[in-house]
Amino acid sequence: MGRITLEAVTKRFGDVEVIPPLNLDIEDGEFVVFVGPSGCGKSTLLRLIAGLEDTSGGRILIDGRDATDTPPAKRGLAMVFQSYALYPHMSVRKNIAFPMRMAGVPQDEQDRRIASAAKALNLTDYLDRKPGQLSGGQRQRVAIGRAIVREPSAFLFDEPLSNLDAALRVGMRLEISELHNRLRTTMIYVTHDQVEAMTMADKIVVLRAGNIEQVGSPMELYRAPRNLFVAGFIGSPRMNLITGPEAGRHGAATIGIRPEHIRVSATEGAWQGRVGVSEHLGSDTFFYVEDTGLADTITVRAGGEIDLHHGDTVWLTPDMGHLHRFDVQGSRMA
Repeated sequence: MGRITLEAVTKRFGDVEVIPPLNLDIEDGEFVVFVGPSGCGKSTLLRLIAGLEDTSGGRILIDGRDATDTPPAKRGLAMVFQSYALYPHMSVRKNIAFPMRMAGVPQDEQDRRIASAAKALNLTDYLDRKPGQLSGGQRQRVAIGRAIVREPSAFLFDEPLSNLDAALRVGMRLEISELHNRLRTTMIYVTHDQVEAMTMADKIVVLRAGNIEQVGSPMELYRAPRNLFVAGFIGSPRMNLITGPEAGRHGAATIGIRPEHIRVSATEGAWQGRVGVSEHLGSDTFFYVEDTGLADTITVRAGGEIDLHHGDTVWLTPDMGHLHRFDVQGSRMA
């Protein structure tokens, strides 16, 4: 079981309130991602759940039990940090076994759990190697294996892929997602990378300045962002946000349209502009249209074979079925 409930959880450092009273339900078996910009409180919130920080108010329930004042080792949770924190003089086997040895788990049970975790993480052939003989991705898998053998009710990941290069990040992202599909154990994952959030999560929690801006599935947040902050944060490239007279025509203070929901024409459309920088990615091309008479440059996503060049004149037409409207407070309008 791994249901976690936060009831009016608050955190203050002196007179500074970094987490205002916050409520959140995480269901057993969910993969929940905390996402937001640097300093939004996501890692602090994870540490409060882990017990590595004391709450200033409210309650943390784990499977219905009040764990607010329970020491970290007694909460039944396992945390994987940004740093692998492996013992360089120990083999992979001994690194994975370390928390079980500290807990006095019998040797035969240790062997069983190590074999199971190593198989799940493709580490069986590396159990007798030292961390220095492994790649960064393999070392991260060892750190995850050390968490798995504790058989926790939930895993807590604090930006575990930030030290890896781009290719390894993609591979480990898939491995962690596949691991969740096999174990079906609750996982809470902290990242500032909204692509990781969109591709891994069952449920995303978007944070800003310690407040929850929106909670929902990746596609719920993508299709119906609650406010301008979520609209601008979720989606890559980010949503185009347009103010001024163009927004007023639609009865809004701001309108939003995603780059993939704009039609491009060489002859006609709603907005005329000039092609600036283009980014050719093979299957897709992102290009940035300037001098449209709108406030900002408009980002457009098109097929990889589109034949556009710097300085070309183009016409853009937003798909009205995918237009987002926001009021003067930045809240989504019906």
